[in-house]
Amino acid sequence: MATQDNHQLEIYDAMVHISRGGSGQTLLLLHGAGGSANLKELASKLAEDFDVLLPDHPGFGLSDQSKRLSSVSDLAFYYLDFIQELGLKDIHLVGFSLGGWIAAEIAIRSTTNVKSIALVSSAGIHVKGVPKGDPFLWSPEELVRNLYVNQDIINDILSQEPTSEELEFMVKNRVAAARYAWHPRFYNPDLEKWLHRIDVPTLIIWGDQDKIFPVEYASAFKNLIPHAQTQILKDCGHVPHMDQPEAFYHSLKSFLSETNS
Repeated sequence: MATQDNHQLEIYDAMVHISRGGSGQTLLLLHGAGGSANLKELASKLAEDFDVLLPDHPGFGLSDQSKRLSSVSDLAFYYLDFIQELGLKDIHLVGFSLGGWIAAEIAIRSTTNVKSIALVSSAGIHVKGVPKGDPFLWSPEELVRNLYVNQDIINDILSQEPTSEELEFMVKNRVAAARYAWHPRFYNPDLEKWLHRIDVPTLIIWGDQDKIFPVEYASAFKNLIPHAQTQILKDCGHVPHMDQPEAFYHSLKSFLSETNS
């Protein structure tokens, strides 16, 4: 696997942390509400073929909180400035859960420097009549059991006591997630009416047993985004790159190869 180097970038009033590695076309990975830690291994693997950037969103992980940012819409504009500041072109946006919502909000505003989008278990919309899970109401153990299907992953996580640093990041990430997505809970009522503006190839990846955003959400996104395609992974929860890593990687890599051809 390729190594990732750590960088810092100051935008507005906040210093943000970025892991970057590899070469080739640019992949910008946008993490979910739990932070970037569970994407490190995937980022290193993808960096064998791509220039991979994995930032901590402002307020998450090792990044400072910006006083200017208080919504996912704000984060979308932030990342448009981030892309411009770094001079990134022909980006493949890959967003996970909250990060998928951010990616969609970016794309409805501008795809000038975006070549494709992958939405993985994405937040951002509300599907009437389909109840979703609420991580803010779950205990830490309930959260783990509801995120994953793979029992080995569940047992491994629950058998380890988090370090003081990990606990600090958990609290920080939870506060940041609440800041951006507390109300309404993990969606923007106006997003779906603008998803037709996404004019780049789009892949929607979902687990068939997602307990946060049930698989019906994948169909809803597909119906709202022109020319989107879906990959539903079997025996898979809300974190496909961990529950079904090989199937996830194959789906994403095949899509990226198609958009590069």
